[in-house]
Amino acid sequence: MDLNEFVKNALESGIGALTEVESKKILGSYGVPVVAETIVATAAEAVAAAADMKFPVVLKGIGEGLLHKTEAGLVHLNLADETTVGSAAEQILQAASGAQILVQPQIRGNREFVAGLFRDPHFGPAILFGLGGILTEALSDVVFRLAPLTRQDATDMIESIRSRSLLGPFRGEKAVDREVLLDTLMGLSAIAADFPEIAEIDINPLIATATGALTAVDALITLAEPERVTTDAHPVPPPAIHSLFYPRSVAFIGASSQMGKWGHMLICNAISGGFKGEVYAVNPKGGVIAGKPAYKSVEEIPGEVDLAVVTVPAAGIVNLIPQLKAKGIKNVVLITSGFGETGIEGKALEKLLVDQARAAGILILGPNTMGICNPHIHFFCTGTAVHPMAGSTAVVAQSGNMGTQLLAFAEEQGIGIRAFSGSGNEAMITIEDYMEGFEVDSLTRTVMIYIESVKQGRRFFESARRVSQKKPIVMLKGGQTRAGNRAAASHTGAMASNARLFDAVCRQAGIVKVDQPMELLDLSAAFSSLPLPRGNRIAIMTLGGGWGVVTADLCSQFDLSVPELSPDLIARIDRILPPYWSRSNPIDLVGENDLSIPLTVMEALLQWEGCDAIINLGILGRRIFLKRLADSVGNADPSYTREFLEDAVDAFSDFENSYIEQIVRLMEKYGKPVFGVSLLTDEKDATVYRVKGHTLKGVFYETPEQAVKAAARMVEYQRFRTRHAG
Repeated sequence: MDLNEFVKNALESGIGALTEVESKKILGSYGVPVVAETIVATAAEAVAAAADMKFPVVLKGIGEGLLHKTEAGLVHLNLADETTVGSAAEQILQAASGAQILVQPQIRGNREFVAGLFRDPHFGPAILFGLGGILTEALSDVVFRLAPLTRQDATDMIESIRSRSLLGPFRGEKAVDREVLLDTLMGLSAIAADFPEIAEIDINPLIATATGALTAVDALITLAEPERVTTDAHPVPPPAIHSLFYPRSVAFIGASSQMGKWGHMLICNAISGGFKGEVYAVNPKGGVIAGKPAYKSVEEIPGEVDLAVVTVPAAGIVNLIPQLKAKGIKNVVLITSGFGETGIEGKALEKLLVDQARAAGILILGPNTMGICNPHIHFFCTGTAVHPMAGSTAVVAQSGNMGTQLLAFAEEQGIGIRAFSGSGNEAMITIEDYMEGFEVDSLTRTVMIYIESVKQGRRFFESARRVSQKKPIVMLKGGQTRAGNRAAASHTGAMASNARLFDAVCRQAGIVKVDQPMELLDLSAAFSSLPLPRGNRIAIMTLGGGWGVVTADLCSQFDLSVPELSPDLIARIDRILPPYWSRSNPIDLVGENDLSIPLTVMEALLQWEGCDAIINLGILGRRIFLKRLADSVGNADPSYTREFLEDAVDAFSDFENSYIEQIVRLMEKYGKPVFGVSLLTDEKDATVYRVKGHTLKGVFYETPEQAVKAAARMVEYQRFRTRHAG
């Protein structure tokens, strides 16, 4: 019988899991190296089969419903003679009535792995690989990737387990046959596509022998009716999203004259932000709001309206749809809460709203959103008066409060924003829609997102993977500690928690996932301002030795290399620095006050083929110390005039501005990033420094940790780009 027919018939007959023998038959046909074995019915037959195989052997009880054989006492290992085989066979037959006995050669190997397949309701089929044996759950050294795998995906899985050193030569045993291992993972991926009825596969252990050969000695396949992975029949095309952020006229429906209310904050923020389009206020009481005449209804507005920003109570929104349609309004930003986030009744109201809006040809962003902004047209329509400068970082946040806080920090640190959306409940426009918009938007160089969930997992993964091959996605995921393990009949399913699978999806899609909100901004600053490093070799240049040592330690922690300086480079720097300099990486500038030295050393490092990036510690910020020194001298030593001291401070400020400009020029010349760390900061400082006429920018963080993390994540992203080039 055809294998597909066999699996379908098994499922139709109510069988929830295949026997070990049946499981191995399918696996073997897809290139998985399964152990040779014989099925017998009696103890005498077991003894005869064992004698043919040569001792030692393994006996297992098999039969329908016998899933966890070890726990049931149905597995006997290292049986070295006919007597022990016969005794073990009798024990199995007594413990499991009607069971058959599987006789296998004892495969010897000190290295055990696990491989498998399971199906996630959001993301679809996923492949597992990791450290196996009885300690699989305890050590939890496993990785996941979504199927179908590419061979590069499979290679990445192998390289990603913590215990990957076991795959090489180990304690006198040869390296694991990687081609067979890759074929095994690719075979599981193919099974996922060919057998939708297979819910889970568990191969544990997958033993590596002393010769490096792999053998699957145990396997389990469970069956279930194929589940339909979550999809959406109504994707929103990028041009439709683009139009939301480029209105020529905006009506604020529910506008209020009372300070502090949403209806007042939004219209005031839009006007004060410099929006050049028409602004209309709508309130049934009429009057004047924010200096604008208030129209009592939508139909009274004299001109065309591209966008409606709505703050009226939830109960009145559905009745508003016909008025919007009659006025020809196609786009709505729905600030109002009280929908799906409130429970069953709210979800029903939200569904009704979506159905009505879709029928009327109206696109709703939200509900329950903090608003949107597009600095490129001076359109700021959020609940807080935040006006970041125009730039290339697109921001979407499922938490509006988190999003507007990020915008405020971006404004403070000089990080330019392409556009911002608080996506709210995502009733019509989902994170997947935004992702596809980022892919084609020419002004977006970096994507920054905060999410707590995705509605269309497979679409999210596929769109994110396409975007990441063109521009970086930096993501913070909320709510991960609440994720639990899904119930499963195998090791594979039990180990696939929501959080772990989502982390794997991010890695496979090339998403740069961070752990803290401020890391979003640090990385957005780096990605939008600096060239990507070509590798992980870091040269450290510092004004103080201690800072350099700490930074070198951090580099090691984050898998960045701090290479030794070449003899030629040491000879060049010998001509620049005093004879007592360290002659090693990190390079201590030994407190030199010659302002030309840092740039001269930096250019020498950038010219050096042995480094891919520079971390530059402690040059910027010296003007603050000089200002404090000038204040101290001015208060204590009358022989120095105020004019002299102020000129000294101004001269150093001019040097810092010139220093930033020269760094940008050097980065453009050599194509390598320079991560700065300021010695000290004040209210005048930012993270990103623009230089007129240049695309690249200076980036200076407050701490070495920030610089090292940013460099490490850029290296990680560059590796993804390199792996998936073409």
